[in-house]
Amino acid sequence: MVWRRGQAYSQDRRDRWLGVADTGAPVGRIASILMVSVSYVSKVLSRRRLTGETEARPQRCHVAPKLAAFHDLIRERIVSFPATTLDELRRWLEMEHGVLASRSLLSQTVNDLGLTFKKRPSTPPNRTVPTSRSLARPGARRNRRSIRGG
Repeated sequence: MVWRRGQAYSQDRRDRWLGVADTGAPVGRIASILMVSVSYVSKVLSRRRLTGETEARPQRCHVAPKLAAFHDLIRERIVSFPATTLDELRRWLEMEHGVLASRSLLSQTVNDLGLTFKKRPSTPPNRTVPTSRSLARPGARRNRRSIRGG
């Protein structure tokens, strides 16, 4: 598995680093051997010394969703008016509550709330109708004269 920015290192890698640290190697040397930052090694060793923790903590985003305070209102609105569109929901939020939100933010919020909009517009369904019959046999070439009848 390749490490990506913002992703915790695997537990086996953490255990290896802590094992190297237990041999008494300095933090800078451990970091260069294992190709991680000195800051990271220092923090891992400090946490182990202070709390005994050696595993990664769950990563969290500490920014609350912009529309978190309006989740109940949005849910009520969609349940009351299931045929509403994202644009109508945007206008309602702006007019009634003074909140500006993009369509993508509203779409993500509705998805996170587990809600859906009405699936089909109130128009009759499309029908497939037969097209003109081909004048040539299947696989045969058609020319202009056979189509025009002349």
